Amino acid sequence: MKKGILALMLGTMTFTALAAEESAADQVQRGEYLARAGDCVACHTSKGGEPFAGGLPMATPIGTIYSTNITPDKATGIGDYSYDDFEKAVRHGVAKNGDTLYPAMPYPSYAVVSDEDMKALYAYFMQGVKPVALANKESDIPWPMSMRWPLAVWRTFFAPDVKAFQPGSEEDAVLARGRYLVEGLGHCGACHTPRSITMQEKALSDGEGSDFLAGSNAPIDGWTASNLRGDNRDGLGRWSESDLSQFLRYGRNDHTAAFGGMTEVVEHSLQYLSDEDITAIARYLKSLGAKDASQAPFSVDDAVAKALWKGDDSKTGASLYVDSCAACHKTDGSGYQRFFPALSGNPVVLEEDPTSLIHIVLTGGTLPGVQGAPTPITMPAFGWRLNDQQVADVVNFIRTSWGNQATKAVTAQQVAELRKDETVQHNLGSASINELPSGH
Repeated sequence: MKKGILALMLGTMTFTALAAEESAADQVQRGEYLARAGDCVACHTSKGGEPFAGGLPMATPIGTIYSTNITPDKATGIGDYSYDDFEKAVRHGVAKNGDTLYPAMPYPSYAVVSDEDMKALYAYFMQGVKPVALANKESDIPWPMSMRWPLAVWRTFFAPDVKAFQPGSEEDAVLARGRYLVEGLGHCGACHTPRSITMQEKALSDGEGSDFLAGSNAPIDGWTASNLRGDNRDGLGRWSESDLSQFLRYGRNDHTAAFGGMTEVVEHSLQYLSDEDITAIARYLKSLGAKDASQAPFSVDDAVAKALWKGDDSKTGASLYVDSCAACHKTDGSGYQRFFPALSGNPVVLEEDPTSLIHIVLTGGTLPGVQGAPTPITMPAFGWRLNDQQVADVVNFIRTSWGNQATKAVTAQQVAELRKDETVQHNLGSASINELPSGH
């Protein structure tokens, strides 16, 4: 009898231990998914570096900062962080040593992340990430701007109180999930919301006003982040929920293709999200009203397409377009669905700020293959063979053809200034055409 009781007790203890181990493994797996949703790897991994080991340079108006090592290495990473240390850094913006983090770390958004998700993230970074011994780089910000105490003042004024997300009492569950991901882990507003002169986002949620997700008001690394609200010209007003889901999942749809930093978001984060979460994000974004409700819907005008079809390339920039762009984007600007994006009615083309369009013409880009769309899409760089005036001409042609109605013309000086951007220089990888000897 005693042997039977002992065996039963041992069996119960073993089952309990296995259940606890399985629960811990599930938490780590959930934390990995959440880290994907937050795209932590994109900022905390340098080009060619180990995942989460930091060292990625980030240009700011006051100098360059470098992302930190968030692997569980005890000497150079966060291996000696308790859960409370981790939570304080992620949701409050305060490091273990008491320093305020630069707001390049989107802790104002992470302030709404739930306690359960925070614990899962901590479990993943402590147990699911390989420790890497790599010392953090000091920022290249000159004194006195490098002092940390002003950041604490900034945090006091502009970082919200930590308050875990709560859905509205009558809020649809799918919309609530989308709102949680967009406002919180996805930190979409960090790029897609305009900032004040003091560098805080003008709104951290739709409840704080229509500036939320209305598009950046200054280039970031030579790119502008698009308007994600329901505006008819430069927003998502003409997109269906299905269009948006397709873009989030694959980085491409019938309207456009991802570029710049958004390609990394698709590659490292969005392609791994569940169908339910992709739908939730798309549905929430589609629920946002327009920033400018007076914007007229885009309307196709085929006058330029007909002229090009007849061989008339007399419009400024038209011959450059036919020579360099029409093979992929067609003479009517319609492109090839889900492969070479349309330029006619493309929200990026219709933006008031032409920075992104100039950048993509100068440096090209590659949309990586992802699950469900494994073929990469590459646009070559034209900055090596087109001078500043030619780039301005072809960009102006695109922005004023097929119904596109840009209000301001791009100048050669604008192109020249963008060529000087460090990111553009790196992506172009060659001297400006204006610096090459004549005849090249």
